[in-house]
Amino acid sequence: MEISVVLYIAIVLFIGLAFGQLATVFKMPNVTGYLIGGLIAGPSLLNGLTPEILEQFDIVSEVALAFIAFTIGLSFKRSYFKRVGFQPVVIAALEATLAVVIVTGGLILIGVELSFAIVLGAIAAATAPAATIMVIKEFKAKGPVTETLLSVVALDDAFALILFGFASTIANMLIETSGEASLFLSILSPFIDIFYALLVGSILGFLMKWPLQYFRTSSNRLVVLIVFVFMASGLSTLFDISELLTTMIMGAVLTNVSSAAPAMDNLSDRITPPIFVMFFVIAGAELDLAIVPTVGFIGIVYIVLRVVGKISGVYIGAKLTKAPETVSKYLGATLIPQAGVAIGLTAVAESIVPTHAAEIRVVVLSATLVYELAGPLITKMALTKAGEITE
Repeated sequence: MEISVVLYIAIVLFIGLAFGQLATVFKMPNVTGYLIGGLIAGPSLLNGLTPEILEQFDIVSEVALAFIAFTIGLSFKRSYFKRVGFQPVVIAALEATLAVVIVTGGLILIGVELSFAIVLGAIAAATAPAATIMVIKEFKAKGPVTETLLSVVALDDAFALILFGFASTIANMLIETSGEASLFLSILSPFIDIFYALLVGSILGFLMKWPLQYFRTSSNRLVVLIVFVFMASGLSTLFDISELLTTMIMGAVLTNVSSAAPAMDNLSDRITPPIFVMFFVIAGAELDLAIVPTVGFIGIVYIVLRVVGKISGVYIGAKLTKAPETVSKYLGATLIPQAGVAIGLTAVAESIVPTHAAEIRVVVLSATLVYELAGPLITKMALTKAGEITE
């Protein structure tokens, strides 16, 4: 007898509700409970959610990330950037760059092959916004750290792509697999991807303004919201550009050209909770505990030094831009989670240094397991110490 995917959706949502509530008992963020619930129910432990079942939830990840990116984009108001200037840009650039430099340097010092160190180190720039945004929403965090955090995680994706583009070019040169034409294209590739994401996102953001002027009821605007978020996600896949950047830019343009943007934010908050619950339960189920014992010293160096790089980059960037003291002290700790973008870059990294493909995958997946489980709790603690979460 074949079980309907609808029943699996009900089971996944129930797991999320139960473990999310259990997490609150221990004063942990709900998202940590979702991840732990999925981990327990997944193939690593009870195997209730088998790999075959998890495959049926692939679309949930796309939808959840699209709505998260759109929500981040809505916070990019001109008035905010007029007030803070280039502060988030400088901080994002430094935290991403120092994470790459420190991880790469550490790997070289312990004797890792240069091309392998460069490619693996470049993946360290990527930060996953999903868990962080969930903590902010759950605890209604407000203040300079939260405000800066939203901007930094939004910009992080762009810097991660650029840095990885340069790193992959250098690695290709070292292993002598690229000619002049491919070298030039490798350097240019991340900038082309970002340009197309900006173009597609901007066009959709402007276009979204028009139906919102004619459809004023919540039900109609909800349909408009879903149409455009799905369209941004689908076109990103079609053109092979960053889904996060495209959807984020669409939200950023909309919030600056339409007075209906706050209504879109409210509608998004009303429909996305079950999507996010499913997303994190499935993410937890896909974490593989079996790879942890194989991570080795290289994995430990990567996990520790990436955190050092993120915190150092934020501290220096905050001091240079004269950000509030709480930003320099606590923002770095909120940038620990790493997932989707890093895993996507892993596939590219494996093709650049195929002899180290297995090691790259094990290190990044092990780091994802650690960061995704510890990240939300550390984010909550940091925002609480910054005085932006009140119990």
